[in-house]
Amino acid sequence: MRRFFAPLGLILLMLSVNFPAFSQTAVSEATPEGQSATAVANTPPEIAIIPEPVAVTKAEGHYILPANVLIQSPALPELKQALAFLQERLSAATGSFVSAVSSPSATANIKLIINEKGHHLLGDEGYQLSVTPNFITIKANKPAGLFYGIQSLLQLFPAAIESSEKVENVEWTVPCVEVMDYPRLAWRGLMFDVARHFFTKDEVKQYIDAMVRYKYNILHLHLTDDEGWRIEIKGLPKLTEVGAWSVKKVGEFGNFIPPAADEPRNYGGFYTQEDIKELVQYAQERFVNIMPEIDVPGHSLATIAAYPELSCTPGAENYRVRSGERIMDWSRGAPPTALVDNTLCPANEKVYGFLDTVITQVAALFPFEYIHMGGDEAPFNFWEKNEAVKALMQREGLKNMHQVQGYFEKRVQKIVASKGKKFMGWDEILNGDMPSSAAVMSWRGMKYGIQAAQKKHEVVMSPTDYAYLDYMQADAITEPRVYASLRLSKSYEFDPVPAGVDPKYIKGGQANLWTEQVYNIRQAEYMTWPRGMAIAESVWSPREKKNWPNFFGRVEQHFKRLDIAETKYAPSVYDPIFKVSRSADRQLQIELSTEVEGLDIYYSFDNSFPDRFYPKYTEKLTPPKDATMLKVITYRGKIPVGRMMNMPIEELNKRAGRR
Repeated sequence: MRRFFAPLGLILLMLSVNFPAFSQTAVSEATPEGQSATAVANTPPEIAIIPEPVAVTKAEGHYILPANVLIQSPALPELKQALAFLQERLSAATGSFVSAVSSPSATANIKLIINEKGHHLLGDEGYQLSVTPNFITIKANKPAGLFYGIQSLLQLFPAAIESSEKVENVEWTVPCVEVMDYPRLAWRGLMFDVARHFFTKDEVKQYIDAMVRYKYNILHLHLTDDEGWRIEIKGLPKLTEVGAWSVKKVGEFGNFIPPAADEPRNYGGFYTQEDIKELVQYAQERFVNIMPEIDVPGHSLATIAAYPELSCTPGAENYRVRSGERIMDWSRGAPPTALVDNTLCPANEKVYGFLDTVITQVAALFPFEYIHMGGDEAPFNFWEKNEAVKALMQREGLKNMHQVQGYFEKRVQKIVASKGKKFMGWDEILNGDMPSSAAVMSWRGMKYGIQAAQKKHEVVMSPTDYAYLDYMQADAITEPRVYASLRLSKSYEFDPVPAGVDPKYIKGGQANLWTEQVYNIRQAEYMTWPRGMAIAESVWSPREKKNWPNFFGRVEQHFKRLDIAETKYAPSVYDPIFKVSRSADRQLQIELSTEVEGLDIYYSFDNSFPDRFYPKYTEKLTPPKDATMLKVITYRGKIPVGRMMNMPIEELNKRAGRR
């Protein structure tokens, strides 16, 4: 992807040619470095676009939405849905009558214009947005740019625009502004794991609707895993008859009691090929590509439950789709030790015939140029004692299990290439000396992506450090327990193009939502937002414009929008952070802090619920001798903003270590 970093003065000069208002005095929307989030929060920004545009100049005045709105738009099939979306959003909440014409001579309130000659900065997804007191204009080189311009325009309206019903007593105004915007990176992805828990076709559409508001353009669907096979494959009916269903369990995933033989296996589901076609079309109408993932050779227990002959291991015919019981031992780190063999057999020719059938149909269903074939976390302990694998190693001159997996990956890549697609895998595939034509998705930190880029692989950065949305967002006492935490401010630090790497090999970045602990679409929303906003800004906005206090000021405005849209999100950023230690005399000491500035913390040790009339935290706390519970809550001024948190003293003692 071609990247252009222009000095701000040059950008403004360019904009002044296209929009005369840019020649006026600019009013910066950025918060200077070092300014606290308090100032941002106390004076809500009138312009709160996420992700932050390349250039924003505010002018005097406002555009007032009239009772009758006429939109002028090119008569392009690719714009049909975008236009319908704008009409619906402008009419539902406001009650205005909104119509559209294609005639350029019409006197329209809102004009959507495709640049005849193209603007060299905008590319395929950039846009120019101009709001004056009399009309609104969005210009772009391609329909995708107009679609993203529409998203930014709607974010300039009052938050009530998110309502699906008419809202009274709202002044439907938009600040006069000139915006020039285009993405930093071409690959702006979200991964949605529909294998661990199944999400319906309509729920996937709901997820797409949410992600496009923040200009994501790739939905990575994790379609297969130990817990389910989610896509119909003609000629392999057991994949969905057997592989799509497990025993419903509720609680802490990974520690469930193994299901009894008589428990019904009726929890799950799958997408028919017609469902997939519908989802692909729905996404394309919103300028989103769907990348399918078939995760092999590990994470394949559902596949083996359906077709045990694809396993290396005797007794595989007794395997069942995982329902959340423990199947791996991670005590020695990665790769894990498998308690049951969840791998396809690299020494079995039937496996490659099976994968050829699967990939042939997947390639036909998904127009996107890449197919993700997994490759992560494959355990080796069953391979190490298998005679067929030993014979393969002897025949092919393979020295270790990494080379055995490399042999498998290379054969799978050839199958993918034979269908006219590009192969992508998780960064473990680098262990197998893959050719540079294999694209790498780096999840185990940034370093493997850097190594891949140095070897001239195409790379998508999706590191756990910044981009794993299944991680806890606040203290473990408030979140579904997962093995790591990732706060909003840390996600916002994500830079997908590390220093010292040739940027031409970094396709972009992605956030991943694994769903072991995510049982429904509401929890999927809660885990995605607002961290998904942070990643969106990391992959769209210029690096030099990133500013945490400014960003969080805008996020707070979007919280209001999500409330009205009835989209669930995590308020975890307001929760206190607990840090514990021991004093010289081994007394427990509790230090409290907040992720954003300007919040006050109030607390109690007497089991009552604190408010702002309780003691305010100012220094480290030592709990009274017989106290059993610390309750805390955060306020901004007189307004409670955080959740009431109940922290057992016993838990804090555990964290501080032995007395």
